[in-house]
Amino acid sequence: MKLTRILAALGVLTVVLLLLFAGFAQWWQEKEPSPFMVAAANPYATEAGAEILRQGGSAVDAAIAVQAVLSLVEPESSGLAGGAFMLHFDKGEDRLDAYDGRETAPKGATPALFLDGNGEPLPFLDAMISGRSVGTPGVVKMLWLAHSEHGKLEWAKLFQPAIKLAEEGFQVAPKLAQAIARDPVLMQMPVAQDYFYRKDDKDGGARVPYGEGETLTNPAYAATLKLIAEKGWQGFYEGPVAEEIVTAVQNAPARPGTLTLDDLAGYEAKKREPLCAPYRAYRVCSMPPPTSGGLTALQILGILENYDLRGMEPMTLTSVHFIAEAEKLAYADRDKYIGDPDFVEVPVEAMLDKDYLKSRADQIDASLSMGKAKAGRLKDERAFNWGLNQPVDRPSTSHFSIVDSDGNVVSMTTSVEGPFGAHLMAGGMILNNQLTDFSFSPEEDGRPVANAVAAGKRPRSSMTPVIVFDEDGAFRAVIGSPGGSRIIGYVTQTLIALIDWDMSMKEAIALPRFLDRNGALEIEAGTDLEALAPQLGQLGHKVEIRPQMSGLHGILVTQHGLEGAADPRRDGTVISEQP
Repeated sequence: MKLTRILAALGVLTVVLLLLFAGFAQWWQEKEPSPFMVAAANPYATEAGAEILRQGGSAVDAAIAVQAVLSLVEPESSGLAGGAFMLHFDKGEDRLDAYDGRETAPKGATPALFLDGNGEPLPFLDAMISGRSVGTPGVVKMLWLAHSEHGKLEWAKLFQPAIKLAEEGFQVAPKLAQAIARDPVLMQMPVAQDYFYRKDDKDGGARVPYGEGETLTNPAYAATLKLIAEKGWQGFYEGPVAEEIVTAVQNAPARPGTLTLDDLAGYEAKKREPLCAPYRAYRVCSMPPPTSGGLTALQILGILENYDLRGMEPMTLTSVHFIAEAEKLAYADRDKYIGDPDFVEVPVEAMLDKDYLKSRADQIDASLSMGKAKAGRLKDERAFNWGLNQPVDRPSTSHFSIVDSDGNVVSMTTSVEGPFGAHLMAGGMILNNQLTDFSFSPEEDGRPVANAVAAGKRPRSSMTPVIVFDEDGAFRAVIGSPGGSRIIGYVTQTLIALIDWDMSMKEAIALPRFLDRNGALEIEAGTDLEALAPQLGQLGHKVEIRPQMSGLHGILVTQHGLEGAADPRRDGTVISEQP
């Protein structure tokens, strides 16, 4: 009897121990940090973000380090003297925030900013390479706001990687070398000519562009970063850095601008309500206006949700035709209805109404392209009073995606426009030319344009940072791209590849690019899609074969963990580590 009791007691003890062990294992698994991942447009920037995450920093901390380095090593695309949009997902709070760091027009700007003496729009290069094109930068204030809410490390620490690179030097990347070499104006610009070109002693001291692999230092930028690190946002928007920016703008060699110290001191970054809509079994979230990217991408997806893209299969004649037609319809709405929501009523709900999008989808003919699409008739009749925007943009910009070890996510698209912005430099930074994203013509057929210039207004953008959730609300993917107004097509087609065609992030990003911005159907040169050009032409598409310089950087949650990818068309890299 005693032995039986002992055995019974041992059995109970075993069960208790097993339960305790299982609970401990579950606790340990929950406490064990998850891998982090950074996907950015330059190896130096990717490593800077990873370095901050290794130190226990948050996704926002890493984003600040990445942006500070990109301003140095990829100045043709983004910078602290530019603007950006950031989506941030706080996993612990289950909260999505949208941060608007878009530039604003100076107080001295008028609707005639880009008109000549006869009231006609200026040629784009005349508008771009001038002081008039420089908007009040928003990146630093936006990053400061995001850090105040989601930062873990000290602000000053986040700039150390960029300061070190600026002082000790970095190797010029292929994309930067190519951009310098082919720029027709940069060598004639003050400050820029001394920075991007060296004197060749073998050629009588003639200036030659810095080439791939050569070492470049930027002590002026290091000094700027030290002020920002020490003084916070005031180190950029007040004091010597602000004074240098204003001096460069007001004394530009061509068409000086009106930017003042008051414009800089008065800039405000904004938190806006993220824009989300269902697509298949997912919820796709992006930035709201003043960027047109999120709204237009969600319109394209909403139109296509009425069709079986999975059954059409990837990159077939049918799928390319239907996606291109949906893009035409959404881009037509974009050109009429979207502007800065602080200045114009943007009919967001009406543009995303399911019945409206179904009516737009019904306009697609499987056997014939519609040609040039017209903006749709919305339920919100206030929208009918707007004239069509007349945009002129050049593809540049940068995007990076970050997931930290706590599962927090950043999707940030950042730009100085350009390439090389206004071609003006101050504080070791390229100054933006984002004001050329406004419509050059303030009216169309006597009707005001939603994206017309106005003092304090933010120009319409195409930046499309995206975070995707499943039907249970769990994070599934983060993606974005540079590329001017082509960004919308690049990002949307990648989302289709991920969701409809079950592709990996690497497969989706590497796909041949095509898009229709309500004009020609552009097919990426040198890809298998070129073979479809004759058949697409027979469907009525005006096909143009040309390079497509997307720069997609994304991260996908898979059964095996995080999978990241950097666009093979650019210099980007991905770093993933277990802390």
